[in-house]
Amino acid sequence: MMGPVNHETNDTQTDPDLAADVDSCCRLTGEFTLRSGQVSNEYFDKYLFESQPALLSRVAEQMIAKVPEGTELLGGLELGGIPIATMLSVRTGLPTLFVRKKAKEYGTCKLAEGPDVAGRRVTLVEDVITTGGAVREATKALREAGATVEVVICAIDRSPEGVDPLEDVQLEVRPVLTKAELDAVAG
Repeated sequence: MMGPVNHETNDTQTDPDLAADVDSCCRLTGEFTLRSGQVSNEYFDKYLFESQPALLSRVAEQMIAKVPEGTELLGGLELGGIPIATMLSVRTGLPTLFVRKKAKEYGTCKLAEGPDVAGRRVTLVEDVITTGGAVREATKALREAGATVEVVICAIDRSPEGVDPLEDVQLEVRPVLTKAELDAVAG
């Protein structure tokens, strides 16, 4: 098995059609209440691209170069971040954590399934970020468990352009696609 890749010098080429393909696959229109409680007239149903192996693979490929050097674990957030983190793990050789929305109340009572996080550098992996609520909660819990968490990589950043919704917890957001990029290719 290959060792972890050198992420900072990875020469992953930009996929010029990725925004259009993700947008056409997963943009829905109507009235939707988001996790944040906001109501939107559009929704990016990430499970529509995550359930397509070829498209999921292309998103993960674009994430490789965004993984910070020194990352020891990829933390996929329940539920949508888990398939992306798993695919990224296969591509990079980095182990994966499966991060729950809340610690399970039986058995091991863990928040994150997989290797111990104490003293480890964890890069979070999420599907869609709007306000970053789930990522914020996971970041705080992982830090309390002793992890260093400084970056989250997401497939789609829906937050307003130029705004880091996770600045309050000093977490850098590294998106593959932004809402502006998806809007630019919307049909």
